[in-house]
Amino acid sequence: MSDEKIIACLRDDFRLNITRLVFLPIGADVNTAVYRAIADDESAYFAKLRSGIFDETAITLPKFLTELGIQEIIAPLLTKTAQLFTTVDSFKLILYPFVDGRNGYETDLADHHWRELGSALKRIHSAEIPSTVANHIQRETFSPQWRESVKKSLGRIETDTFDDPIATDLADFIKVKRAEISRLVEHTEQLAQALIAHSPHFVLCHSDIHAGNVLIDSNDRLCIIDWDNPIFAPKERDLMYAGGAQFGSKRTPQAEEKLFYEGYGPTEIDPIAMAYYRYERIIDDIAVECEAIFSTTMNDADRAQELIYLKSNFLPNNTLAIAYHAEENQR
Repeated sequence: MSDEKIIACLRDDFRLNITRLVFLPIGADVNTAVYRAIADDESAYFAKLRSGIFDETAITLPKFLTELGIQEIIAPLLTKTAQLFTTVDSFKLILYPFVDGRNGYETDLADHHWRELGSALKRIHSAEIPSTVANHIQRETFSPQWRESVKKSLGRIETDTFDDPIATDLADFIKVKRAEISRLVEHTEQLAQALIAHSPHFVLCHSDIHAGNVLIDSNDRLCIIDWDNPIFAPKERDLMYAGGAQFGSKRTPQAEEKLFYEGYGPTEIDPIAMAYYRYERIIDDIAVECEAIFSTTMNDADRAQELIYLKSNFLPNNTLAIAYHAEENQR
């Protein structure tokens, strides 16, 4: 789509006189393109174009939560007719204030940021969501999708031969870790069945509170971004991130958890749910990264990076070791 068409849409539907539009090469979603739009008064905006299936929950939920006073969330700006998005050709266009900030991988969260993150998640988990919004949010089913995907990858590695050096490296690594991965999948399935049996309490969860989705802006404000996959689930779906090696391991797990829960407040942790979500996240990573490495469309540089990500789960003091240690301490 031409820049001129986007600028015209922002003028007609948002009453903005945009003088510069800069494409931002970020994100992996092939159905999304994002831009930095600069108005004639030098105000900056973040414009998102979405094609294909569009779930409005990704914009209606953040808007509702900000109206509850949860200011750590960035809500879309309204059009001149008070809508949360507009349409240009076959695309949906959503407009946000532009946040000039760095994510949790790019900068260390200060002590007060950890407390603010905990406080924000407590308010999110405590929010009563109206049925008009809640009916469009998925509910946790403890699906075996990723566990089954990992099993298929294990089978493929045992039976197939690989000429490609990256896939060969993956196969060699997985063969060494095969027994551990198989035990991990089996144990996580047992945890899932235990959770299904005792029907834990569900709350609204963001579902993906890793360092990349936490921004610190130029005014030192903490912002939680990426509301594409909210879910009603046990609170541990979100709580697993603090102390789970999801923030670049810049602090010890104990230090992260101490600061986080100073903001979140006292709460009873379900050790089964906590262990399940930490293991399931690792299984999800292994499944997605195996699929990417076996891909015939992804470039070699990206495939090599996916292999690094996959292997990193097994490093000392990283995600898997921390999950093992935390579960052992709960027994």
